[in-house]
Amino acid sequence: MFDVIVLGLGGMGSAAAAHLAARGQRVLGLEQFTPAHDRGSSHGDSRIIRQAYYEDPAYVPLLRRSYELFEDLQASSPGVLTLTGGLMMGPADSATVRGSLASARAWDLPHELLDAAELRCRFPTFAVEDGTVALHEDRAGFVRPEQTVLEHLRRAAAAGADLRFGEPALGWAADAGGEGVTVRTATGEHRAASLVVSAGAWAPRLLPDLAPHLTVERQLLFWFAPDGPVGPFREQPVFIWENTGELQLYGFPAYGPDSEGVKVAFFRNGRPTDPDRLDRTVTAGEVAEMRAHLARRMPALAGRHLRSVACMYTTTPDQHFVLSVHPEHPQVAVAAGFSGHGFKFVPLVGEVLADLVTERATRHPIALFDPARLSAPVVR
Repeated sequence: MFDVIVLGLGGMGSAAAAHLAARGQRVLGLEQFTPAHDRGSSHGDSRIIRQAYYEDPAYVPLLRRSYELFEDLQASSPGVLTLTGGLMMGPADSATVRGSLASARAWDLPHELLDAAELRCRFPTFAVEDGTVALHEDRAGFVRPEQTVLEHLRRAAAAGADLRFGEPALGWAADAGGEGVTVRTATGEHRAASLVVSAGAWAPRLLPDLAPHLTVERQLLFWFAPDGPVGPFREQPVFIWENTGELQLYGFPAYGPDSEGVKVAFFRNGRPTDPDRLDRTVTAGEVAEMRAHLARRMPALAGRHLRSVACMYTTTPDQHFVLSVHPEHPQVAVAAGFSGHGFKFVPLVGEVLADLVTERATRHPIALFDPARLSAPVVR
């Protein structure tokens, strides 16, 4: 019998397995796909990391701990974290700018507020209109999702975790009294004292009473080759650019060989999908939509389309996470609904999940992520 079973070994599950195994727990990790696969939400080469968090100032202390943990990963997996600086751009009254400034001021985070003229001078890859402003923070940058997952899996295995791939979970049941769980897979049943459910886009199937509050969406990532040299795009920061009445654009500096181009995406431009039937074909119309947006905002990047990748967001109604002890089964911890902005928290979530199944509490402030707020408990 294991101490803990972890269902799903993507970003959150791999981190939970690593933290639990490092604490001496006997861990069984179950994953339906291969290590660091591209079937879910933990792929695509890069994810933005930032501290002046426009979504809610309550995230900032969690981000500070996540940065510490990413720096620890960086020591054994160089390149997993790259700080480039970051721009949160838009009209002064936009949620992106206003919220980022509120978090920066609430937590005394170093930052600058730049007007349109300053943006044009310092960051010439952006075609900035009058009235656009930006919060700039030096501590923003990007992390590498596949590399992060692989490093957590390596650490988990090195600490003795039993990690099994190609073994999807069919269901689970918790013993009365909070003392054990049974997980069913295609190969049989597994027993453990505790359970972590971190199944990404498949969480609604394993947590059916939470399912009405989770929407799985198809999202797209794009890589374009600049019309001119790549050099100016190597010098730009990560950015999130909100424009009134338009889609929210985000992107990265060029960070690989010139032939890989520059990665950009729309933050919320998805449609509901079934994770087992995700349409991975990106249409010419979808490419044209992004190119047209770039022609207005980053005209030198509206050149040759290199490639596109489909991924998934699993989104809650308020776009905050679900991260908690199961309200009816204290031996079960749940991580779901990361709403397209969760990867920067991966090592912190792993630490929290390890706390929740070993201590049934955590020192980290996670009240914002209580599923009770969604008006339906996580029950079976």
